[in-house]
Amino acid sequence: MLDSCCAFTGHRPHKLPWRYNESDSRCSALKAALVRQITQLVDAGVTDFYSGGADGVDCWASLIVLELRKNNPALRLHLILPHEGQADKWSDSAQERYHSILEKADSVEYVSREYYDGCMLDRNHRLIEATGVLLA
Repeated sequence: MLDSCCAFTGHRPHKLPWRYNESDSRCSALKAALVRQITQLVDAGVTDFYSGGADGVDCWASLIVLELRKNNPALRLHLILPHEGQADKWSDSAQERYHSILEKADSVEYVSREYYDGCMLDRNHRLIEATGVLLA
């Protein structure tokens, strides 16, 4: 039932105008828009959310689903990750957030144990194949 499944994609922090400053009002506005969009999807019957776990929008959207799941246990967060060391070069705080998401996710799948050229693209293909809705 792909219509009840949604994948996330979006920019990494270094591509956003505010970069890593999450206290910037534009970042707060983006996160609020994500809450609204994800809530609308839940209201429309989406229960399963898929994330590639990338820093930035993927992780923010994942955290929103986990927060909404507290009041709606029907919601599920599934991670399809490109390789096991995806977050190894991120900041300490980003790594902490990432590992917290992994611990709380309903499922975690790796495209590969090791990085290879194309593993990110293969992750993206799996996300699209698993879902009927894409929030970008």
